[in-house]
Amino acid sequence: MTAFLQIGALLAMAAVAGVLVMGIISMARGKDARKSNKLMQLRVLLQAVALLLLFILSLMALGK
Repeated sequence: MTAFLQIGALLAMAAVAGVLVMGIISMARGKDARKSNKLMQLRVLLQAVALLLLFILSLMALGK
């Protein structure tokens, strides 16, 4: 279970970084404000998922 959560957290953090870069590029181009906004909303959601997984992992580590 721990390995699954660790991999999930790493994937979530990589997804956050990827969406962040895509959002910054989209804002820098300035073409579609709606797309930039949606990307930043997705980034916030992915950050919440990553933090939740890290929180669960830390609780599991404290329980050992």
